[in-house]
Amino acid sequence: MTEKREATVIVVTSGKGGVGKTTTSAAFAAGLAARGHRTVAIDFDVGLRNLDLIMGCERRVVYDFVHVINGDAKLNQALIKDRRLDTLYLLAASQNRDKDTLSPEGVTSVIDELRTDFDYIVCDSPAGIEHGALMALYHADHAIIVTNPEISSVRDSDRILGVIAARSRRAELDLPPVREHLLLTRYDPQRVQRGEMLDVQSVRDILGIELLGVIPESQSVLRCSNSGTPASLDDSTDAGRAYQAMVAHFLGEEDTQAARGRNGGFLRRLMAWR
Repeated sequence: MTEKREATVIVVTSGKGGVGKTTTSAAFAAGLAARGHRTVAIDFDVGLRNLDLIMGCERRVVYDFVHVINGDAKLNQALIKDRRLDTLYLLAASQNRDKDTLSPEGVTSVIDELRTDFDYIVCDSPAGIEHGALMALYHADHAIIVTNPEISSVRDSDRILGVIAARSRRAELDLPPVREHLLLTRYDPQRVQRGEMLDVQSVRDILGIELLGVIPESQSVLRCSNSGTPASLDDSTDAGRAYQAMVAHFLGEEDTQAARGRNGGFLRRLMAWR
């Protein structure tokens, strides 16, 4: 009998807020789960939780991450199972606690327990390098750096890469480094042509990390968020298919229907940028 491997921890992070990080966390976790992988998404943004809203389960939150850490609830009591996907779960953040309540020992205990029962743990990190972000980044096996194609966002992302390299568990234990991935969001080719945004290659040259995907600017992402539907579960738009292609790329599924798309010109160009 083959021994089950421990879960892979993926932290979704950004140098600044408003770049689509929580939207990406929900879309990525749902995309993994839709492919049959047992996946749990954890909201590390204590006091400002939003992942439950984007995943459409805000009214089902009874116990949260801090309750589990403080021993006020067991982990299985706090995990919320998605109603659309049997393989998708959420551990919500607390809305009324301070970020410092995420103790290193408590977070490690929760992550270690989840590692034995899931294939993937997707951590929605707060933006920047405050306490909650450092707690999430410490445990990363992979880090998805969500960046808009503007110089301030890219510069802040470069700072995050330095933190990951120096302060992760893998760095501390002298293990192979965290694998870093770039996700470029809110990309508008017309604005790039007008010189109002950085192009894909320029962002890649600045950050020097693997390109995981490019998500086009689209009102459909906002509609999905407002309706509590992870964007990757909607394949009727370029943005939804781009999120699906991002998941496929992460899993090594190079030639996918999601990547080609029904109106696949934009997405075919994304695949070529790799």
